[in-house]
Amino acid sequence: MIEAATSVFVAQGYAVTTMRAVAAAAGVSVPTVESLFGTKARLLKDAIDVAIAGDDEPVPVLDRDWTVAARNAVSGEEFLDVVGGVIGSAQARSAGLVLAVFEGSAADSGLAGIAAQMIEQREVTAGWIVDGLTAHAPLRADLDRQDAVDTVWILMDPALFDRLVRRRGWTIERYQAWFARSARRLLIHDTPGSVHH
Repeated sequence: MIEAATSVFVAQGYAVTTMRAVAAAAGVSVPTVESLFGTKARLLKDAIDVAIAGDDEPVPVLDRDWTVAARNAVSGEEFLDVVGGVIGSAQARSAGLVLAVFEGSAADSGLAGIAAQMIEQREVTAGWIVDGLTAHAPLRADLDRQDAVDTVWILMDPALFDRLVRRRGWTIERYQAWFARSARRLLIHDTPGSVHH
């Protein structure tokens, strides 16, 4: 059902999507969808959670295996390569859904709460990235931690992914490399070799 909901939300947007359309796409009854998810907003949130994580295991994103690989990176570049790969994959699965949340949040108070939660979760992840990166290299002299977090937060914006990949025709690999390169250039003190420690 999550897969069916994802395809319907991405194709139609939040406002047009109905529980009936999701049920039809999943080959189940409307009461089945409603009994499992309750509301359309909850269904969308669950679809996003699965899309971001890549599965339906109840493990927070920052407690997954990729964070161990990132923490074990030997340089800022390697750290950002791991992070960029994870973000690119998560964006490929979730960007359309997340944009549906923001599109629908103006008219749906339940969705507005989910949108606010997603913005906050992105800030937590951005903070984790900044802290991991600064374990390898110092921030630029003109940045404090909050500036750095805000920079990563905007680089992670699903609208940027959507515009670069879906609208400009970038591959996911190109987006991942762009994310890592942009974060490095915008955040790290640019003395030659400063990213490597």
